[in-house]
Amino acid sequence: MPELRKDPITGRWVIIATERAKRPDQFVGHSEGPKEGKCPFCEGSEYDTPPELYAVRKAHSRLNSPGWQVRVVNSIKPFLNIEGNLDRHGKGIFDIVHGVGAHEVIIETPRHIANIADLSVEQISRVMHVYTQRFKELEKDERLKYLLVFKNYGWSAGGGRIKHSRSQLIATPVNPKRVKEELAGSRKYFEYHDRCVYCDLIRQELDFKERVIIEVDGFVALVPFASRFPFEVWILPKNHNCDFSVISQPHQKNLAKILKIILLKLKKAANDPPYNYILHTAPFRRPKIGYWKTIDQDYHWHIEIIPRLTRVAGFEWGTGFYICPLPPENAAKFLREISEV
Repeated sequence: MPELRKDPITGRWVIIATERAKRPDQFVGHSEGPKEGKCPFCEGSEYDTPPELYAVRKAHSRLNSPGWQVRVVNSIKPFLNIEGNLDRHGKGIFDIVHGVGAHEVIIETPRHIANIADLSVEQISRVMHVYTQRFKELEKDERLKYLLVFKNYGWSAGGGRIKHSRSQLIATPVNPKRVKEELAGSRKYFEYHDRCVYCDLIRQELDFKERVIIEVDGFVALVPFASRFPFEVWILPKNHNCDFSVISQPHQKNLAKILKIILLKLKKAANDPPYNYILHTAPFRRPKIGYWKTIDQDYHWHIEIIPRLTRVAGFEWGTGFYICPLPPENAAKFLREISEV
């Protein structure tokens, strides 16, 4: 019989459609897209991209030249632009803000490799380090409130025609709705329990073990109780921390290790499926009386990995519900048993 499950943080409802359920091994991803052309992201093609904003480079290599390990450039078609003033104003009942922000591309390897799962732990750790550096730099801009890091892998996940491992960041002058739902739910839980809901969730999942996939050096990967999608996975630090940008270099390497393990498991589980991952962390905080008063205690940064194995259709758009045809417990068990090598 189908189940309705409620996310304990956002209050979002999910239907676990057991009567439509597939076995875990019946989900197959499709990453094919149009034919790939010349890659502007490979080493030696530095002048095919906008100028370099930041890079991890070998000693004595020059800006916008070969010798880099991870490289950051502006998007060639940015959704938001760094120049200009916000000019917040109203038009009748409508609120308007100029499209000020940042939209950057993090090129994760000089080699032409599509899936970050196929990079070494050391290289993925460099990518995590670059994320933290961009957070610290963009936080200085007081026009910006939030920075979202995300990856689109595969054509149906929005990965584009060029199959070169990269992620993106978009910094916005407002807090995104999805993040605000988590922030509000976390604060409400903290006000009632005086504890972080994510910390309680981690403790409970580690006790039950039904939905935990793996623990690695201070991080846990689990399939959420109210999964929106088959094989949805969250990666969370076991120690409480609301700000991703302050994680130490050893923790960056540990995060790289568990991220690689999970992505390799997903690659084997569903034939290299397209996926998105998103990094949810606390907003930039500006001095303001009573603003985000308890966020350091009530929020917990995390990465959500969403394989694109089903489609969102009319019911989901009309209700805000999601329909997942794979019970999370079955997905977790299947992923636990898959060797990533």
